[in-house]
Amino acid sequence: MAGIYIHIPFCKSRCIYCGFYSTTMLSLRHKYVKAVCREMELRHGYVDEAVETVYLGGGTPSLLGASELDMLFQYIYKVFKVSDDAEITMECNPDDINENFTDMLARTPVNRVSLGVQTFSDARLKLLRRRHDTAEVTKAVDQLRRCGIGNISIDLMFGFPGETSDDWTADINKALELNVEHISAYSLMYEEGTKLFDMLEREQIHEIDDELSLKMYDELTARLTLNGYEHYEISNFARRGYRSRHNGNYWRQVPYIGLGAAAHSFDLKSRQWNVADVASYIEGIDMGEVRAERETLTPETTFNDIITTAMRTREGVDMEYIERHLGKRYKDFLTANSARYISEGLIETDGSHVRLTHKGIYISDMIMSELMIV
Repeated sequence: MAGIYIHIPFCKSRCIYCGFYSTTMLSLRHKYVKAVCREMELRHGYVDEAVETVYLGGGTPSLLGASELDMLFQYIYKVFKVSDDAEITMECNPDDINENFTDMLARTPVNRVSLGVQTFSDARLKLLRRRHDTAEVTKAVDQLRRCGIGNISIDLMFGFPGETSDDWTADINKALELNVEHISAYSLMYEEGTKLFDMLEREQIHEIDDELSLKMYDELTARLTLNGYEHYEISNFARRGYRSRHNGNYWRQVPYIGLGAAAHSFDLKSRQWNVADVASYIEGIDMGEVRAERETLTPETTFNDIITTAMRTREGVDMEYIERHLGKRYKDFLTANSARYISEGLIETDGSHVRLTHKGIYISDMIMSELMIV
């Protein structure tokens, strides 16, 4: 099995927190999609397995028109072997969801939509420079349901400057009212190079303290679990049967091809990332080449990748997998390094798996860095 990720980097405007590659050069959309389709042809042998997940991410994929979506899916199904039950996800902005859009969506294979909600506070949405307001979120979910989308995920953020516990409780309540199948929730990050980071550096805004952030995370996990969501990865919650299959591929070392500017690919032996520039990407494709950098993986880098992905999940790292694919010394290394955290109640064992405890999740980055080979 394999996955396909297609990066759609276009945005009407840039959100102040976003560190992903994007551009506001909307006039290049059609030319870009044609280039992505040509890249599929140029790299058709990158994954030979049946494709079980396709993910259109961004950027803002919901800015694409009917002709561009039709072209993308025509080529996906022509070039790759896509499973009949494949999960086909498209990221959308709530304000893009209207009757015309969902009529178009219903004619595509898309069966899962990820909505960039972030918060139900209009004031915080304005801070982030998001284009939608709170009322548009409910309308978007209702519209998607009417067109037959039975698998909806929403993204949430917590830890905004000045946000209180009561503010976060209100956001969780609104999210639960939507009754969606999947919720991803992240602490607001201040990534260098973003407008948000600059505002922090200039002391125009201030981070909330760690104690409040942990309290918010605790409430999130408790409330969502109580309401029937499985906490299957540090930041992800799903109704039974609705885990993100595409993200699960990343965590389980499943090969995937990344198409488009700045997209990453993984074939078990190497990682590849395309040039993060739309104009250069299109120019290269027009010349019959994919402009990208490539890293050949060593057993050490593969081991470290497994630690930083699988350890985030509810199942954790499978020791037998480590021994089978990398060798006994890597299993022994992980066993020895885990012992301290097991004794401190930060890691636990379950059969052949080692995983973070709820307590360990709070310092997961530190634990994972200590488990890695340097």
